[in-house]
Order: sequence, then C-alpha cells, then structure tokens
Amino acid sequence: MDRLDGEGMGYHVLDPSRLPGDEDYPCTRRSITEAAGLANLAVALYELAPGDQLATDYHYHEHREEVFYVLAGELHVETPEEEYRVGPAEVFVVEPDSPIRPFNPADADGPVRVFGIGAPLYDMGRPYEG
Repeated sequence: MDRLDGEGMGYHVLDPSRLPGDEDYPCTRRSITEAAGLANLAVALYELAPGDQLATDYHYHEHREEVFYVLAGELHVETPEEEYRVGPAEVFVVEPDSPIRPFNPADADGPVRVFGIGAPLYDMGRPYEG
C-alpha cells in the first residue's frame, strides 16, 4: 500500500491483489477497509470460485446499505422472494433488513469477481432463518 498524505488529508493507492485474504469468509475476500484504515465504510474485493458463497450465511443487516458491483462472472443472490442473477458491469443494491445469500453456483463456468461497499461499517450481519 502506498499512502500519500496532503496537509491534513489522507490519500491511499491500493493494489487489491496484494492485500491478504480474509480466512473468516467462504470465498476470497480482500478488505480495502482494513488496508486503508477506513472508519465508517466496509469495502472489499471478493472472488468466488464455483460453489462459494460471498458471506458466511444467509443474512441481513439492520442498518447497513450494501452495493455489489460485478466485475466478472455472474453473481447469484438468493432472497426470500426470488433469485437474482447479476452480470458483469451490473450493480445489486441491498437495503437494510433485506435478507440475502450471494453465491456462485457449483455448476458455474468460472469465478465471480465482485466489488462490495456497505455502510455503516459496524452493523454485522444477522442470520436469516426464513
């Protein structure tokens, strides 16, 4: 990580491929939040092999708004009403109290790469029992 500081300002240039993976996730997750020292925003790059889930379980957040931008592949998102398919250059938006299970199906042709953003940072996911 290169850190560029101006007078009282902070700037970061990061290469996500050089960030360590997070072992607590069922897919490859590289936290930009931690590398940049962000205090209010959850930002990560995800890579899901066929059969991987993006999160540890089917879940929802009470306050967090989330945005998932698909860089490559097709992200599947299970919700109580339907299953969405989100392709490259498409964005999936999740409002608070909306349960989701983002995943890459086991029979997918290849990996899915997703850039995810959410706020507030400290609104951990709660399991959804549907």
